[in-house]
Amino acid sequence: MPRAAERMTRVDTAWLRMDNDVNLMMIVGVWLLEPGITFEALSERVGDKLLKYQRFSQKVVEDAMGANWVDDDDFDVSNHIVRHKLKRRRGQSERAALQALVGTLSTTPLDPARPLWQFHLIEQYEGGSALVARVHHCIADGIALISVMLSITDGGMDPPPRKLRKVAEDGGTDWLTDAVVKPFTGLTVKAIGMYGSGVAKSMEVLAKPYQPLFGSLDMARTGYQVVSDVAAMALMPDDSPTRLKGKPAGVKKVAWGEPIALDQVKAIGKALGCSVNDVLLACVAGAIGEYLRDQGDDPTGKEIRAMVPVNLRPLEKAYQLGNRFGLVPLVLPIGIANPIERVYAVRARMNELKGSYQPLLAFAVLSVAGLLIKPVQDALLNMFAKKATAVMTNVPGPAKPLQFCGSTLRQTMFWVPQSGDIGVGVSVLSYGGGVQFGLITDQKLCPEPQQIIDRFEPEFEKLLMVTLMLPWGEAA
Repeated sequence: MPRAAERMTRVDTAWLRMDNDVNLMMIVGVWLLEPGITFEALSERVGDKLLKYQRFSQKVVEDAMGANWVDDDDFDVSNHIVRHKLKRRRGQSERAALQALVGTLSTTPLDPARPLWQFHLIEQYEGGSALVARVHHCIADGIALISVMLSITDGGMDPPPRKLRKVAEDGGTDWLTDAVVKPFTGLTVKAIGMYGSGVAKSMEVLAKPYQPLFGSLDMARTGYQVVSDVAAMALMPDDSPTRLKGKPAGVKKVAWGEPIALDQVKAIGKALGCSVNDVLLACVAGAIGEYLRDQGDDPTGKEIRAMVPVNLRPLEKAYQLGNRFGLVPLVLPIGIANPIERVYAVRARMNELKGSYQPLLAFAVLSVAGLLIKPVQDALLNMFAKKATAVMTNVPGPAKPLQFCGSTLRQTMFWVPQSGDIGVGVSVLSYGGGVQFGLITDQKLCPEPQQIIDRFEPEFEKLLMVTLMLPWGEAA
């Protein structure tokens, strides 16, 4: 007996509608496997494991009020697993050819008439296989998809039996009220400097999800009022102008590097009294700064801002899928050449964000956006894009290498989409005792992202060398 349609949540609806001409809202990942796996083994694993998650056999049906998750009665797994033979130009390496394919797939829309995901298998790649996954952001965020990844590997746990959650007619949930509305008490609103009536009204909308405001003039006014009232974000100064910020063309380039030892990163962090994240983000800032110098630009004194997702759900509930994260703006001091000084500058920026209400504020903005007609939603969400040069994810993966269909997952990387006119996506991922740096860029803004990737390890080595040269007892 077919299951009843399920209303899509407000936030997931916002991500569904966020596709534009230059940025598709897809999370794209790459798995490198040794030895290779077969198409048949992958198809069997998808059927046995992935389809235990209901979302992956449901399509999206939009209506005037939003969207529904509906079982795809014509679901055929062969529409979602595609076999590729890697095409290489003369003199092109296998990695460069795979990166070109990933770039192309990042700008290729998923079929809206089917469930919004697809796997692309290259059976012969560097002595093994490569698997490219594409999942629309409306299905899940990065933390949830890490949970999915773990469940489909060898020995992975199936998701718990799904319990129907109470979902409002417009896609609200009890969780939304608990996590967003209740923390926004009068004291909290004052603490983050928001006093306008628009914020109060938008919170009222979230608290009364059945109120029929969708599409009305009143709702449109509320949406625009929210834009003017979220002063904590709207009043942020614009980024320093660099060649990485501008109007994208919609052609993607992808690059990634080899992992560096996570133990070495931890050792530097301990010596300097900083976190692993501080060290890694300082290396990212250094790599970007050096790239700009080599392009003839002077980044001295410049900073760029990256929007960083912050998880808002208990990790044990990641299997529920959907999007439950906020965003915080992290400033990267690309103009500081001294690696030690740059680490401490990053640490200071990170400390400023601790205790910030901005992740919840961003989630609330996305919740309101999911109720609005697309032009109003676009105006609301452009606020994030105008204030940032990049979107950055920093995700801790499994400490030991995983097995998939009897093969070893030797390397993995994924990229979250960039919204609005943002043209740079940065990924830092730890996995199997190593940590690596990945980049996806718009070709117009950064035609060769590998040139930035190749500077990541030298920046780390520079930091390691300077740390070792510090007098004992002074580093911390």
